[in-house]
Parts: sequence; structure tokens; C-alpha cells
Amino acid sequence: MNLTELFEHSHPIIGVVHLLPLPASPRWAGNLQAVIDRAEQETTALAAGGVDGIIVENFFDAPFTKGQVDPATVSAMTLIVSRLMQLVVLPIGINVLRNDAFSAMAIASAVGARFIRVNVLTGAMATDQGLIEGQAHQLLRYRRELGSEVKIFADVLVKHARPLGTPNLSAAVGETIERGLADAIILSGWTTGSPPDRQDLELAAAAAGRTPVFIGSGADWENIGRLLPAANGAIVASSLKRHGRISEPIDPIRVSQFVEAARESVAAREVLTHEPLPPLKLPSHG
Repeated sequence: MNLTELFEHSHPIIGVVHLLPLPASPRWAGNLQAVIDRAEQETTALAAGGVDGIIVENFFDAPFTKGQVDPATVSAMTLIVSRLMQLVVLPIGINVLRNDAFSAMAIASAVGARFIRVNVLTGAMATDQGLIEGQAHQLLRYRRELGSEVKIFADVLVKHARPLGTPNLSAAVGETIERGLADAIILSGWTTGSPPDRQDLELAAAAAGRTPVFIGSGADWENIGRLLPAANGAIVASSLKRHGRISEPIDPIRVSQFVEAARESVAAREVLTHEPLPPLKLPSHG
């Protein structure tokens, strides 16, 4: 599958909607309508700013469970994503934190979302939630059982975590694609808001081959021109918030600035190389 069939531009910018605390989370405030209103406002701001897609996360539900989330979380996210899909025509993805890929796949399949983000698809990572092990075997079979075509965007050496052992980045990328059957790879810095190294992006892209590699954190309008030429797209959240503060809502002006900088970096490389950047393609894993 060619990702240009999913996103408008060849190197898509995916904005993130961080949901306010949901039912059953420690900071749940008891007002689901307030959560919906904030999500709708941020989705509208992202769309108006020119992003190519949106991913919805239960970001403010921290501290997270390392396993399956509460059914109330699944119900709330299903309702909210369904509302957002009626609001914009952009492709929407889902990330159920910390690593509930099964709930994300179920929600996406039910509402018609196009992709999910999985923090740990393969391998094992030591995190603040404890040891998280990838469950690619079960997830891929669950997708098949659902008859779903939802794509799996998988982090490699995900932020806020350390791998058991010291795996080589290139090997980790290769295993996530070849053995975990990820449809796209995400590379982040060590924490929320920190970017990956340009060299690491280049290594990941070389190891990924035809599988797209996304910048997963830390991209802003100042560094995107340096980072994007080494990747196939970017997932961005923190730098789009008002005053750049993670707790603030999305600022449409910041979105526009970021998107403009990203488009300029792609155009500049095309001029420099006298050829367009290669289109994003997703492997067909069924």
C-alpha cells in the first residue's frame, strides 16, 4: 500500500490530540463533555493548521497501566474518536497508553480509524510501568480475526523506556518490521518533547528499507528542516501546544508554522536533488 493513498502529502505531518483524563484514570474530573469539547477544539485546530492526519491518545491518564486499560477508557475513546471522525475528513489513528494495542485495534476497527501506534510491538522494555513485552504474535492474529485493515505504526526503542540488553538500533528496526510485521516505524528521543538524533533517523531509515520511518517526538518548526529529510514523516504534539507547554491546548498558529516549515524542507530537498522524495509505502502484511 502506498501511504499517499492514506495521507495527502508524501511526507505526512500527524498532529496529536492528548485527551484530558478519562473515566477510571487517577485524575478523572467526572465531566466527559469537557473532554470531548477539548478534543474537538484541538482536532479543529490541527486540521485548520494543515496537518495530514491526527492521532488520539489518552495522554493525561498517567500513571498508566502496562497492560489492558479499563473498559471505561475504551468506551470513552471509542465515543470521542467517533465524534472526531465526523468533524474532520483527515485520517485518524489511535494510541492507547501505555501499550494496550488490542484496545487500540478494537477501537480503530469499530470506528473506521486508519492506524494505531504501538509503543512496544516486539522485544521487552523496562519502563516506569514495569517490564513491558511486545505481543506482535497476538496482535497480528487479532487484526486478522477482526478482518481489519488498520495499519500498525510501531515505536522502536520507545521513549521513557530502556531495552533489556543493548540491542543495535538497525537490528531492532529490522526485527520490528520483519518479525513483528510493523507497517511503519516510529523513532523518538528518550523523553516526551525530545527529538531523535539525525544520525539515528538515517540508520533507522536504512534498516527499514521501503517501510516508512516517522519522527515520533521532539519535532518543532526550528528542527524539522534538519530532521525530516532523514525520515518519511513526523508525529508532533508538544511544540504545537500554546506556549509550547504540554498541558496547554493546541495553538493553530503554531500548527501552521510547523507545517509550513515541514513543507519547505521537503521542497528544498527536492530542488537540491532535482527529484521528489520517494513516496511512503506500507508493506502489505494482511
